[in-house]
Amino acid sequence: MSGKAIDIGLILDDGPFSSIQKLAVLLASLAAVLDGFDGQLIGFADPAILREWGMTREAFAPIVAAGLLGMAIGSVSVGAVADRVGRRVALIASISIFGTATLAMGFSSSPLELGALRFIAGLGIGGALPTASIIAVEFTPARMRTLAVTATVVCYPVGGIVAGILSAMVLPNSGWRSLFFLGGLLPLAFTILLALSLPESPRYLARRAHRQEDLRRLLARMRGPIPEGALIVDATKMDADAKMGLTNLFTARWIRDTAALSGAFFMCLLALYSAFSWLPAMLAFEGLDIGIASHGLTAYNVGGLVGALLCAGLVSRFGSRVILAIAALGAMLTALLLQARYAHIGVSAFIVGIGVHGFFVNAVQGPMYALGAHLYPTEIRARGVGAATAFGRLGAIVSAFAGAAVISLGGAAAYFTLLALAMLFALTCICVIRNHIPARKPHKLPEIVSAE
Repeated sequence: MSGKAIDIGLILDDGPFSSIQKLAVLLASLAAVLDGFDGQLIGFADPAILREWGMTREAFAPIVAAGLLGMAIGSVSVGAVADRVGRRVALIASISIFGTATLAMGFSSSPLELGALRFIAGLGIGGALPTASIIAVEFTPARMRTLAVTATVVCYPVGGIVAGILSAMVLPNSGWRSLFFLGGLLPLAFTILLALSLPESPRYLARRAHRQEDLRRLLARMRGPIPEGALIVDATKMDADAKMGLTNLFTARWIRDTAALSGAFFMCLLALYSAFSWLPAMLAFEGLDIGIASHGLTAYNVGGLVGALLCAGLVSRFGSRVILAIAALGAMLTALLLQARYAHIGVSAFIVGIGVHGFFVNAVQGPMYALGAHLYPTEIRARGVGAATAFGRLGAIVSAFAGAAVISLGGAAAYFTLLALAMLFALTCICVIRNHIPARKPHKLPEIVSAE
């Protein structure tokens, strides 16, 4: 078999899910947990910060926005890094950045200092989740890809759940600074595990001729010895203009799907971060105890976890177009129902309703990372997903100011109206996308064979 070429796609797309591949996806998922943990800490800490520093919600909004702006920049810039120097390096760098900055936030002495550090943390938070999702894409067989990627992405709300549990324990006893200390030390410790255990993406390695030996060693761990002298290639056709990088996303081939995917991310992240940043504050505005208000965001995250995983399974089986459209419609309708009925139901029912709304919003958001990875080829995949999520982060930035404004102006009624409108526009964008994930087809496991 010397001198022959082996297609990496035959090994990855249709082959078995080896232990080393599972480890890579597990590590990516844990990275997403820590990303969600640090990403949502500000929402749990802000009532205590407002009280200590005597700030209004409107005055605190620029601090929230600074972190979200950092996330937007991080999403697109780290995507370029991941495409150029590797997914592994990009993920470790992202987590190191947000871990260090979050740790430093615990020492903040002024709103300006806190906002600057939150911006730096946002750079890493914004880059980590898209990179983790690409790692899950490129280590998972095609038949399991949507579920694996979504399972990775929904670890972001898992991080929010952990943040909620720890916030309830830490805030009353140790204050908000201790919460940021914890949010910095855990990611920094995790980067050591990543450096020791996370392999580089085999598809990335296959595109680099000087990394053939690294790729051979990785594939040997995944599937056993590779034929001596064989060249391992990614046979996926690379268009000549793919080397143009980010500008390629706006050529005639991809412009419609790029714009629609970016719009869907914008609206979903506007809705998500309206919850992550302001849901506890909104519930406190309506007169709920701060402990019960924190339960509202925890319920939102629990519902989101279930919704994203369930939707991912359905997308894997039936494709993404109809399933994501139904989920977006459900998110819009539940927001309208909460807007109409929140004043007429008990606290427990209200919290459950928030969890159901979180179910539908995350059922849309989670699988969209897999949809983005489906749209773009290997050469620009990280940049494509990163650019869409970066535009989505602009929606999160809008939520920092819009959330504060609508709560002050109209309380829960205005808040849920904002969420309903956001999900209506997300539904429209989903329907505009042309190249949706198709329904799953039967498959057979291949042998490692040579290709001329």
